[in-house]
Amino acid sequence: MADTEDYRTGRHCVFGMHVHLVFVTKYRRDVLTSEHLDFLKSVFSKVCADFDADLIEFNGEDDHVHLLVEYPPQVAVSRLVNSLKGVSSRRLKQQFRVRTRGGKLWSPSYFAASCGGAPLSIIRQYVENQRRPTQRTDHNHS
Repeated sequence: MADTEDYRTGRHCVFGMHVHLVFVTKYRRDVLTSEHLDFLKSVFSKVCADFDADLIEFNGEDDHVHLLVEYPPQVAVSRLVNSLKGVSSRRLKQQFRVRTRGGKLWSPSYFAASCGGAPLSIIRQYVENQRRPTQRTDHNHS
């Protein structure tokens, strides 16, 4: 499968979990500038660190942002997203006095997709090809 350096270790598990997130501004308004994106990268990195997660990549345009985040298994993606959106909205409005419609920077919806590692077809094939134990013929295993 993948190299062991692609994985992180916890107390009781080894993991390599990544999520691609996309947040869109409310009503898809062109609100964000390059300066805002630089600031948001720092805010998102700090929020991720609070969840023991890492912001691997970040970029965006004037009406949406993309984040690639590596996160541990005990973190619910929905909780991470709520914190990322809430903190970033609050901090951006404090720092830049960004004017938003109804006080909301982000649309309430978001995109999230798991990613990284081998394609699903390869994982499926790997699981299918596991060596199954042969059927026992003795009846003393009850």
